[in-house]
Amino acid sequence: MSYPVNDKQLIRDCEIGEGTKVWNFVNMYGCKVGRDSMIGTFVEVQGGATIGDRTRVQSHTFICEMVHIGNDVFVGHGVMFINDTMPPQPEKDKWKATYVKDRASIGSNCTILPVTIGEDAVVGAGAVVTKDVPPGAVVAGCPARILRYKEGFGPRR
Repeated sequence: MSYPVNDKQLIRDCEIGEGTKVWNFVNMYGCKVGRDSMIGTFVEVQGGATIGDRTRVQSHTFICEMVHIGNDVFVGHGVMFINDTMPPQPEKDKWKATYVKDRASIGSNCTILPVTIGEDAVVGAGAVVTKDVPPGAVVAGCPARILRYKEGFGPRR
């Protein structure tokens, strides 16, 4: 789909689904965004990143390459996705992918390292996510820790 670009956007070589709204002052290149999504002001989405259908990415968010965000996800203001490994690994493992599964919600000002955030998970504002988040978990803090699980989720007893 061709997308209208103005002097307040840099959108190059992207696939953008029908009904998706991209605000001004956005840089997007080599990425894929699904249908009926929203990309807020001052967002950067790098090459190879994917964003699903009906997903909202709020302003001032940085989505680097190797980040894959599912359908019906909420990404709050100022979220930073990082693809560098921590601690640094040998050159072959220097970067890793991040996966945000369907219906997850990430609060404002979070830092997300290369992890998987499970379906229906909630990440509290300001959290630093250094480990995988199980489906339905509610996490917060620095580093993020599981506070509880949403009803119907959690470890089997």
